[in-house]
Amino acid sequence: MANDSPVGAGTADRLSLPARAISGSRTGLGDRVYRVIVLASVWLVLVLGASLVVTLVWESREALRTFGLRFLVTSHWDPVAGEFGALPFIYGTLLSSLLALLIAVPLSLGAAVFLAELAPPWVRPPIAFLIEMLAAVPSVVYGLWGIFVLVPWLRDWVQPALGATLGFLPLFQGPPYGIGMLAAGIILSIMVVPYITSVSREVLLAVPGSQREAALGLGATRWETTRIAVLRYGRSGLIGAILLGLGRALGETMAVTMVIGNRPEIATSLFAPGYTMASVLANEFTEATSDLYVSALVEIGLLLLLITMVVNGLARLLVWTVGGPAGDVRG
Repeated sequence: MANDSPVGAGTADRLSLPARAISGSRTGLGDRVYRVIVLASVWLVLVLGASLVVTLVWESREALRTFGLRFLVTSHWDPVAGEFGALPFIYGTLLSSLLALLIAVPLSLGAAVFLAELAPPWVRPPIAFLIEMLAAVPSVVYGLWGIFVLVPWLRDWVQPALGATLGFLPLFQGPPYGIGMLAAGIILSIMVVPYITSVSREVLLAVPGSQREAALGLGATRWETTRIAVLRYGRSGLIGAILLGLGRALGETMAVTMVIGNRPEIATSLFAPGYTMASVLANEFTEATSDLYVSALVEIGLLLLLITMVVNGLARLLVWTVGGPAGDVRG
């Protein structure tokens, strides 16, 4: 019986070797398959993005060849005469987006600071949920609200008051149409608030607690702790959140199309109608009758894609740096 135990143990070890080998081979095969699938997914996304850019460049080749860089700096848009210039649409896109940021950034950062630093724990989840729900509202609903509520309010109350008090400024001159750049900026600001607020809140929550404890230990007040130890530490991430909101505003279509007035002109007044790159694509693409017309619209889409990609790329980079060396107090 004394000799049975070692023999039995050795036999069991020999019998278990093939099982471990089979298990190891299966695990290795699964890892290789998983790696191939993940790499294929990454390359598929990259190929799709590259094919999108190549397709837009190819379809806009006629406009690129005909107008060149003049397409970006001229404002004459006449499909009948075959003259196309994208400057009014670039101007309208940038102005409406910047106006939206001027309104949305203070509100968004204030809400993010309140939720991350000041609000009682039982208040934070419902308020954060309600703010994030704004992002789930379809843009056409915002457009309808803008037409039936915002535009009459601006036409009857806000724009006459601004014209009477600040009419000496070019921004607030002209008849109060209601529709126009101001309405588009307000609609966009409402739409980008949940994006900026959500990302900013996550950035502030990612700030280490040691930053707050150090500031409080040195005698800082609650506001000084938030301003110096929290906001300065997460500055890169907050700028990234703002740029993400800008990217969202640049590409918005339906809500802006319904309230901006859709007139291809460059006006200094916020009361005047305007046009954006996304709006002209939504309005005129189905009406394009000539190859040059279609090519010019596709070139506008290409320009909008490139601008959005650059803005979002910068935003992602800044958000990622909040946890690294670029996100410290000296950054």
